[in-house]
This record gives sequence, structure tokens and C-alpha cells, in this order.
Amino acid sequence: KVDYDVCSNYGNWLYSAGIGNDPRDNRKFNMIKQGLDYDGSGDYVRLWVPELQGIKGADVHTPWALSSAALFQAGVTLGETYPQPVVTAPEWSRHINQRPQGRSPHPRGRSGPAHTPMQHRDRGIDFYFSRKKDV
Repeated sequence: KVDYDVCSNYGNWLYSAGIGNDPRDNRKFNMIKQGLDYDGSGDYVRLWVPELQGIKGADVHTPWALSSAALFQAGVTLGETYPQPVVTAPEWSRHINQRPQGRSPHPRGRSGPAHTPMQHRDRGIDFYFSRKKDV
């Protein structure tokens, strides 16, 4: 099933592009976090990006972060069968090595990261919206 709503999608595309209506300063859309939250097993990505069929689980969200051996085993060659990333935002790094644990009863398929790194446990929501660099 493909979900489509003109107004909602237009607003979401603007927001994702960083030009939507958001009162928070320097707000960035984190596609890695969204992928892990709403497609933790990577099934949706594999449905629409067949080049990544051989990559199992949540690794499908960050193929450029895999070892060359893992890419070879999956039949993926960065720059040939799948493009190199155009950018890699620093905000993504805290999510790349976190993997969801199994299926969640969340209505939208959300399953949280496998663990919260010790240095991030007591940060609260301000950590994610702060202008400070990652610790």
C-alpha cells in the first residue's frame, strides 16, 4: 500500500528539505533516525530500492557504513550498483551503529535503538535539538 496525501506530502517534503514551517532554529531532518524508527527492519527500503535487497536488517539504511566484505556479500558496489552518498551529515553518526531490537507493537512499526549509549542517557530532548557538537 502506498500512502499519498497531497497536502501532507507537500508539507513533509518542504520540512525534509529544511524549508518547511518549523519554529526551532537550525532544525534538520535526520533520515537515518527516521528509517530506524519507522522501518527498523528495512523492508520498505528493500521494496523500493531493489539494489539493496542483499543487505539484511537495518543496515539497509546506511550501506556506505558497511565493510567492503559485507557489501560484497550483499552484491552491492558503492559507486556502481548503488551510489556513494552525496553528503553524510554529522547528526547521522549517533544512529549508524544503533540497531532496532525485533518488532515493536508501535502502530507505525517503530522499534527503538538496541541501546542508548551511556553518554546520551541523561541528555533529554534538548540534546537532539542543541547546536552543540556531538560528544
